Amino acid sequence: MTQRILVVEDEPAIAESVAYALRRDHFTVTIASTARDAEREVAGMDLVVLDLMLPDSSGFDLIAEFRERGLKTPIIVLSSRDDEADRVAALEAGADDYVTKPFSPREVVARVRAVLRRVEMPVTPPPRDFPVRVDLGERRAFVVDREVELTRVEFDLLACLLQRPGRVFTRAQLIDRVWGDGYAITDRTVDSHVKSLRRKVGDGGAGPAVIETVRGVGFRIASDSDPEPPE
Repeated sequence: MTQRILVVEDEPAIAESVAYALRRDHFTVTIASTARDAEREVAGMDLVVLDLMLPDSSGFDLIAEFRERGLKTPIIVLSSRDDEADRVAALEAGADDYVTKPFSPREVVARVRAVLRRVEMPVTPPPRDFPVRVDLGERRAFVVDREVELTRVEFDLLACLLQRPGRVFTRAQLIDRVWGDGYAITDRTVDSHVKSLRRKVGDGGAGPAVIETVRGVGFRIASDSDPEPPE
């Protein structure tokens, strides 16, 4: 089934270039030039590409409205603002990714595919008494049945690792599944996020050893079964 993308952008040239690139990649695309149009078109969409500066509303307000309505549709923000504060504000409001202008339409397509991979990522249920679990639909993580606050990246890392407890995920695989194409992510960046995630899991009562480092390869969720090799 073809996935449907809503492009919310009031600059026709940008909207058409992004839509053209997405259609070439076999997505079905609808363009909305205002927040009001976006509100009308968002139902049934698989992902929204959203410009922050709209003629009738702020993109921040539109994200908040969608989330308050209970819409879990992934949102990728387009913005000419490259300040870290704006990026953080958009992600905290409920956006799933943030792309700064100028950008390549192909980069947007790569980001769309990366976000869709993350939200569709299947999770193999760990053993019933396993201390760590995630709710993908609500994007909530629990350690020993208590919710823990994770950043977007930490949550996606944990969800990826929990796909198959015992399997080793290489750093390259984690970069592809959590960040996607278009990011200049180093192994050190991955290690830093895993370190923070491990600390939060440990503080939550599960013990930091739940996330194991396989030296020279990557990371895995500890499992009583024999670990699987990296693919």
